[in-house]
Formats: sequence, C-alpha cells, structure tokens
Amino acid sequence: MERKPMLAVREALDLMLAAARPVQEVDVISTLAANGRVLASAQVSGMNVPGADNTQMDGYAVRAADCASGQASLTVSQRIPAGHVGQPLLPGTAARIFTGAMIPEGADAVVMQEQCELTGNVVTVKHAPKSGEWIRRAGEDITSGSVVLPAGVRLRSQELGLAASVGLAQLPVRRKLRVAVFFTGDELTMPGEPLAPGAIYNSNRFTLRALLENLGCEITDFGIVPDSLDATRSVLRESAQGHDLIITSGGVSVGEEDHIKPAVEAEGKLNMWQIAVKPGKPLAFGEVQQAFFVGLPGNPVSSFITFMLFVRPFVLRLQGVEGAIAPRAFTMRADFDWPKADKRNEFLRVRINEAGGVELFRNQSSGVLTSTVWGDGVIDNPPGQAIASGDLVRFIPFNELLY
Repeated sequence: MERKPMLAVREALDLMLAAARPVQEVDVISTLAANGRVLASAQVSGMNVPGADNTQMDGYAVRAADCASGQASLTVSQRIPAGHVGQPLLPGTAARIFTGAMIPEGADAVVMQEQCELTGNVVTVKHAPKSGEWIRRAGEDITSGSVVLPAGVRLRSQELGLAASVGLAQLPVRRKLRVAVFFTGDELTMPGEPLAPGAIYNSNRFTLRALLENLGCEITDFGIVPDSLDATRSVLRESAQGHDLIITSGGVSVGEEDHIKPAVEAEGKLNMWQIAVKPGKPLAFGEVQQAFFVGLPGNPVSSFITFMLFVRPFVLRLQGVEGAIAPRAFTMRADFDWPKADKRNEFLRVRINEAGGVELFRNQSSGVLTSTVWGDGVIDNPPGQAIASGDLVRFIPFNELLY
C-alpha cells in the first residue's frame, strides 16, 4: 500500500479549522467572571463615553474669551470635584475643577493649575487658552448605539474594562469547551511515585493540562492508559461522552505498542495523520462519536509544539473565536548557523539576546524539554531552508502561542 505524502503545516491546520464546529450553548455571566470567555453576541453601548464634557486636568474652567490677554484675573466662583455638577459659569469668573469633573455650562476651556496663580479668591490665569483646551467631549470615546464588542472576541482585561465602562454588568458567552485528556504508555509514572527501571515521569500530563487551562477549557483527565488496543478503545468511548474534544499524548506512531491510530479508526474515523513538521510528525486528527480527536506525539517537545501550532487554534475556533487566530510573527536576525536543512517545516527553540538577535538552544531534540523553558519562542523555518548567522528569520514568541 502506497503511503500518502505528509501534509504541510498550513494544509493540516486548514483541514482542522475547516472541520471545527463552535459550541452553541450560551451562558450569561457576570462581567467580573468573564475573563477568557468568548463573547456570544455583539454588545452595544447604551450611553456616551464620556457621558458629558469633562476636564482632562486639574485646573480652572474658564471662558476662553475672558483669558485672551494671557494675564487675566478672575474670581473663583465655585469648586467642582469629579462626580459633582457645577453651576453655570458667569462671565469674568473661573471654577476650580478637578480631573474627570463635568465642565460647567458657560465654560469652554480648562487651564491647568500650573499656569495659574491663586491669591485669596482670585486666580490669575497666565495663559490664553483656545476654546476646547483640555476638555474631553461627550461621546468622544464611545457613542450611544455603537458596537463596543463584536461577537466572537475572546475577552481579556481590556474588553472587560470596556464593557464595564458602558455599564454592562453581565455578558453572554459561549459555554466552556469540554476537553477529555488521557496519556498512553506503560512506561509513564506520576511524580511522587517510585520510578521503576525504564520508566519516565509523565511530564506531558502537566504541560497539556496547563495549556488547556490557559485557554479556559473544562478538563476531564482520564489519566494514564495501559498500552493495549482494548484499553485504548474503551477509554476513547468513555471520553467521547459529554466532551467536545479528546486529546491524547503518545501512541500515535506505527510501533507495535502504538494503539491510538487503530483505536480511533475502530471507534470513529481518522481524517489526518502525519504532518511535515519537526518536531511532531506523528499527529492525528479525527472524530470519535460526536467528539473531535487530536492525538499528539509522546515526546514532550513534540507534544508542546504541536499543541501550540494545531490544538490552540482549533480550540479557539471550537470556542467560537472569530477572525484571525494565527500568532503574530516578527522578523529577527539569526545569531547562529543552522547549516543542515530539513525537508520538514522546522520549529527551532530560540531566545532573544541582548544584541537584539535570536540565539539557538544547543540541543533541538524532541525530548529536551529544557529548551522550552530556556527559550522565548520558536523560529518558523521553512522546509529545505538552511540558516546562516545574520539571516533574517520568522520568530514567533511563546506569548503568541500559549494563550
């Protein structure tokens, strides 16, 4: 049987994103509790922001015409702190005013206090202000009836503050994505347990759970599954119940003890297997009953990299995030040589140095997890591309890939 060619990274990601079915259920929750959730419908402001003309500075509200000389002496008629409404300003007078306070009727400028000198109840304004100076106009940030937050946005601190600024105490959000995880390999042992000869600690369980938590998923952990086809099929059936996505680590290669591929094909269907990516070639994508399935490699760096490249954008689409989800990349100078090009798309662990370039971790093996802690991100190196010191490369920071 002829083996199918490996899919390119872009082809594989496009296939996954095209299959994604966003969750439809909506929760209406407190805006205070909505951090990281995905907005289900556009939010419209019912008010202007600012709600009224107000001052940007501590100073004096004046009529600009009264101060045209640049040396005007005005009686201070009132004091207006933020949150209070002043009286109409009479000609020839000034109002002491504090940042954020409403501009009184009749005033058309604010002179900062540093340009004024107060003697008793008279202020000398040593400046000729223009009409509108240091005044924030009503609605200059947000106008009533305008969309402040579009549907499909993942809510961060900025969006929550914006929602609160127009009085939105609750927000409609897509329900949390339900993700089942399990890990295959008789050699896997949990930290805190004795490490038998040939065994290794299950680092992927900690890495992948944390990555999913960063994305706001609701996680069910089925733990470590024995290396057998029957056991793998059984936990696949169980994990498909009530979950949107199943993620596994290990067992996706073609060895005699690698049971993920035949188990998924027996319980569901496999739509994709093997990607032209390094690290991380054995990556599987399919469906088991109503749940999507992604099988990640067992090598810790391969699992980490393929999660960021494929699972993260897929999860965002399932959560209902609309628009661009690709991480931003930056052109950087390579301060290293990588003379041996690979036929696969490589993702090299690097960090930014003090000279403004990127330097390479000494060991790019898929089992060297220290590279992910040492590094600031990865270089997206195209297939067949050697790198010489001084070349410009495509750098993707981990911050663009983890959240």
